[in-house]
Amino acid sequence: MRKITIVGAGRVGESTAHNLAKSELCREVMLIDVVDGMPQGTALDIQESAPQFGFDTKLHGDNDPEAMADSDMVIITAGLPRKPGMSRSDVLETNLGIINGVVDVLVTAAPDAMVLMVTNPVDVLTYAVWKRTGWERSRVFGMAGVLDSSRMASFIAMETGFSVKDITAMVMGGHGDTMVPMTRFTCINGIHIKHFLPDEKIQEIVERTRQGGAEILALKKNSSAYDAPAAAVAAMVGAISHDRKRILPCVAGLEGEYGETDICMGVPVVLGSNGVERVIELPLFEEEDKQFRDSIATIRADLQKLRQFDIAAS
Repeated sequence: MRKITIVGAGRVGESTAHNLAKSELCREVMLIDVVDGMPQGTALDIQESAPQFGFDTKLHGDNDPEAMADSDMVIITAGLPRKPGMSRSDVLETNLGIINGVVDVLVTAAPDAMVLMVTNPVDVLTYAVWKRTGWERSRVFGMAGVLDSSRMASFIAMETGFSVKDITAMVMGGHGDTMVPMTRFTCINGIHIKHFLPDEKIQEIVERTRQGGAEILALKKNSSAYDAPAAAVAAMVGAISHDRKRILPCVAGLEGEYGETDICMGVPVVLGSNGVERVIELPLFEEEDKQFRDSIATIRADLQKLRQFDIAAS
């Protein structure tokens, strides 16, 4: 890619920009934020690390959203972060207004871009962007499952002592308390985790995965997670930039898959140069399907709020 814009130069945006620059996934990273001087200072700080990390990516910062012009991808991290005790849905109304303002500039300034949503509640806001732009679903998607799966794999590595390089995890559903860690599709170098861990320990890991973000928020108190989310974003961008055709769990619009339409959910997809090139439909066992439907119900409840706000375009 030539240019990637990150809207929101807070902790997630800054860490994302640094990851993209170090990996040289594009020629230019543009940081945009409403706070005067913040994106400019952040961009300069990262740029000055280039000699140490050996990257030639150019970084710039701006307060004008029009600076996203001609971007190949726009990553949206801007919004109100949740505080301890808050759910991701609690910040929906405020963040929806912020995101709609961004999208209204995006559709004219970068009409050919892909959009990667990070702002919470990410499932609902990805849907809002998808509908407001009117673009095909391949170009509008969200980061959640890659992060949740990374957390699950980390917990398994911590529990077993095995290398995280050999651990593959899969998490579906909404990015919240009703997410569905798919233990049936989770293995260590091809060996099912049940070979190494008892059922009760696996269930503990499932619950910890569901509360992964809240756990960090409770510990840090004044900040939610940002390094792991930024790494997840970089993994997704890398799959697209290098056309790797990676199978990753992402928030994607459903058009009949899993019997659902008119919703964005965390499902495994193929990520390549065209964005979401395919949604992979896994056969679900009865209990998995029940959990997945419960997660869908939670997201649809938030989608009803969108209609109440009468902000998202249909």
